[in-house]
Amino acid sequence: MKEIRISAREEEQRLDKLLAKYLNKAPKSFLYKMLRKKNIKLNGKKASGNEKLKSGDVVCIYMADATIASFRKEPRAERRKADLSVIYQDSNVLIINKPYGMLSQKAKPSDVSVNELIVPYCLEHGILKESDLELIRPSVCNRLDRNTTGLLIAGISLEGLQTMAEVLRDRFVKKYYYCVVKGTVNEKARISGYIYKDCRENKVSFSEQKLGEGSRIETAYEPMAAGHGFTLLRVELITGKTHQIRAHLAGMGFPLAGDTKYGDRDVNLWMKQKFGVKHQLLHCGCLKFPEKMERCRKLSGRTVAAEPPEIFLRTANELFGRVVWEPGI
Repeated sequence: MKEIRISAREEEQRLDKLLAKYLNKAPKSFLYKMLRKKNIKLNGKKASGNEKLKSGDVVCIYMADATIASFRKEPRAERRKADLSVIYQDSNVLIINKPYGMLSQKAKPSDVSVNELIVPYCLEHGILKESDLELIRPSVCNRLDRNTTGLLIAGISLEGLQTMAEVLRDRFVKKYYYCVVKGTVNEKARISGYIYKDCRENKVSFSEQKLGEGSRIETAYEPMAAGHGFTLLRVELITGKTHQIRAHLAGMGFPLAGDTKYGDRDVNLWMKQKFGVKHQLLHCGCLKFPEKMERCRKLSGRTVAAEPPEIFLRTANELFGRVVWEPGI
């Protein structure tokens, strides 16, 4: 017999979801059969599987240890150095400043991404124990392009994962990016249009008019500084689509400096020769969380900010002089 005591880290998930994580090799039909036959009980009573778990609940699995082992693949907690720049952390959430060249989540098995470093970081710093990984799997909740830098949110408890998924989905978290664009932008604006994805090229095209099955996008920006034919913009990502800022601003005549996919080739060459810029100067520099969140309350009303990487700062200082960045925690 196996007894699982529910802690605050696992509460609010459905019983059948928890069982699927713990008995991760068992078919769902088997789990529901065990529930019907009372081989699995919740707080000593028959359960259907759709119950929401609370801290202090006890799940009992009445099976032989060998049977339980046959339906389980033990979680492997890789112990390695996790070189993450963590800007904010609590028991539910990490906010990480992602560098150039790193994926948010891996695209193929050989990739190394931020997602694979979260668990080693939490183990190394005592935020999680290996036993926690039986019932929860921390992961990133939003994504940035490989060569876009800045703030990534990771949920490290069920509360963190669920809450961040909800506030991001409902666009309650305000996301602000800094970018350097070709051209002089004099006024702030809120612009909209449509993008169309080409999966083969991993690229999107922009149109101000709806031409087919495109996704509507909306972006707001305001100039922070201008000089030498460039503008430093603070961009609010109102919708969140693939390559939205890069494609949208390029489509409006303001391509990002260093952007090899949507940018200006001559500008990119000059940026590389002058400043060593090899990728788009685009940085997610500020997240503003909503007031009075019922869960993850430590983040309620918080602003979390991170300055751009060194090459971005150096380039901005050369083009615009000293720049004042968003203050955060």
